[in-house]
This record gives sequence, structure tokens and C-alpha cells, in this order.
Amino acid sequence: MKTIKVSVVSPDGPVYDSEVEMVSTKAKSGELGILPGHIPLVAPLEIGAVRLKKDGKTELVAVSGGLLEVRPDQVTILAQAAEFATDIDVERALKAKERAEQRMHDTHKEDMDFRRAQLALQRAINRLSVAGK
Repeated sequence: MKTIKVSVVSPDGPVYDSEVEMVSTKAKSGELGILPGHIPLVAPLEIGAVRLKKDGKTELVAVSGGLLEVRPDQVTILAQAAEFATDIDVERALKAKERAEQRMHDTHKEDMDFRRAQLALQRAINRLSVAGK
């Protein structure tokens, strides 16, 4: 089966670099499925999971937004933060979720802190979802 090279990079350095059969993720414009030979594309990413299909198995990487660049033979994801499902500290993610929910409860919807809390909550929920919790 044909493959496409995928690189996931965060400010902390490379997270993933391998050949895969398919990449699927959520961009701001909607869900994307990328196969080898895909047309060139650049898209901003939502907070969500990147699904990497390799050898009939799917690996999940939690990303906290970023940018996706697709070329016919390579996909590059520049993520604000990225981590594999197996690397997620579930207890830490649960605490972050609780803190964000409390901050949202304590602030007004018009406040910038409310928006920050919403984003923190989305990141925590994404990490828990990718970790399978």
C-alpha cells in the first residue's frame, strides 16, 4: 500500500516522523482525510486528534491547534502542542479540566479569562479523549 511521510513538530521539537497510509484531522474548515498523492494544501488546525493509520492500526496524537501543510508526498503538522495518547498524563488532564471549568464558572462570558478558560477546557477534553478517558 502507498504511504505518505508525516512529520508532527511542536515548539518542544519533533513528536512524530514516519510513513503512514492515511492522516485524518480537523482543520478550521472541517474534517480532512489525507492519502498519498493529495493535492497541496495549507490549513489551520483545531484543537483535536490527529489520526495516523499505519499497518492497519491507528495512532492518535492530541494537538492543541497549529498548522497543517500537505504536499503530494509529505504532511507536516506544526502544532502548538502535541502528544501521543500513551504519553498523556490523565490525572494532570483531569485537574486541568476541573480548573478550566471553575474559571469559566467564576468569570463573565465577556472576559478574556473566560475565553482562555474555554480553550484550556477544550485542550483538556481533547487530551482525555485521545487518551481514551
